[in-house]
Amino acid sequence: MTSMESTNQKSSDALVPTADNYVCVAPDVRLGANVRLSKFINLYGCEIGDNTKVGAFVEIQKNARIGKNCKISSHTFICEGVDIENGVFIGHSVTFINDSYPRAVTTEGELQTEQDWAVERTVVRKGASIGSGSTILSNIVIGENAIVGAGSVVTKDVPANAIVAGNPAKVFRYITEEQRIA
Repeated sequence: MTSMESTNQKSSDALVPTADNYVCVAPDVRLGANVRLSKFINLYGCEIGDNTKVGAFVEIQKNARIGKNCKISSHTFICEGVDIENGVFIGHSVTFINDSYPRAVTTEGELQTEQDWAVERTVVRKGASIGSGSTILSNIVIGENAIVGAGSVVTKDVPANAIVAGNPAKVFRYITEEQRIA
């Protein structure tokens, strides 16, 4: 996997995509120092902290924030309203949701615009890990150091240090003090 190196890039000097690098980074993206970006990504209006790695085929939308020292694996979708704190691992093909009741049209039958709905926030606390193929619904907080098992559907808050899995995700046990990273 080829990656691009960037250092201290702000909205005024963000990476400019070219036809041969297959990277789409809008000018309003804020990248920290030593952010590594793979090919085939789409970033706009977001913020990514120092030393974070973003895998291929990832989209991160406006008003999403990724902390320092995170790993965002390939094929992941991080929508507007998601706040990922420092040291978080996001597995392959993780999808975040920001609307509990999505609709294509208004009650009048017109195509919805941004003015027709409100973004619902999601927070992933420091040191948490989300397994591949998981779906994280809106209005959720995933607690510090929590682990979400692969393929889970998270429908409610996950306590700090909890290990959850399933559809819907349920607590299986808690991480012991010796197993904690942060």
